[in-house]
Amino acid sequence: MKMRNFILISFLSLTFIHTYGQTERDSLSTIQKTEKLVEKQTKIQQLKVPIYKLFPTDNYWTFIKLDTRNGKMWQVHFSISKEGYKGELILNSSSLVWTDEEINGRFTLYPTENIYNYILLDQINGKTYQVQWNNEKEKRFVSPIY
Repeated sequence: MKMRNFILISFLSLTFIHTYGQTERDSLSTIQKTEKLVEKQTKIQQLKVPIYKLFPTDNYWTFIKLDTRNGKMWQVHFSISKEGYKGELILNSSSLVWTDEEINGRFTLYPTENIYNYILLDQINGKTYQVQWNNEKEKRFVSPIY
């Protein structure tokens, strides 16, 4: 009877250990596969969404260039004459998110009724910013909207 109990307990113990080890290994494998799939989808998404976008203003000669990953912006001017101003003026040279939080398409701009003002939207966390472009440096700014 003692030998029979010993064999039964040994069998159940070995079965439990084998089953537990198998489940643990399968769980790790599943987690790793899921992480790889998410990483692959993120890379695909980032390739489909442009890093930089140009947004027209009501001024025929002026666009706003937006780095959609981090909210950096420039006022872009062009001209068809040799004497006209061509170039970029900084609107916002500081990233609005940490480098590891940058995702293509994270930020976008919306025009307002005022030709010099736009609303910058962080499409991930919902934060908004007032963006004002202008030819005069002291009138250009990006400010959080609380």
